[in-house]
Amino acid sequence: MALRQGLPFLSSVDDEITIPRHASPRLQIPAGSVGIADQQTAIYPDQSPGGWHIIGNCPQSLFVEDRYPLSIFSIGDSVQFVSITREAFFDLGGRLWQR
Repeated sequence: MALRQGLPFLSSVDDEITIPRHASPRLQIPAGSVGIADQQTAIYPDQSPGGWHIIGNCPQSLFVEDRYPLSIFSIGDSVQFVSITREAFFDLGGRLWQR
């Protein structure tokens, strides 16, 4: 599997939910994982190592190979995380991660 470029970093979060990075990163974080470290959040575009705390998972791919631009995000976009049901997660293309 080729690693796609781009890790969407999102603007700072409220001080109430800041949390430092893990002391040592985990070897595999699933693609689509929403992570938080210090005052930033980001979404892992691919399975990769990482030291951020995982707070959720985005069921949709962040990149669409046959479209331009490849990313579903553009600079300046507003992003809001919302809870969805397990059924909605799978309906939107979400997958369970297996170690």
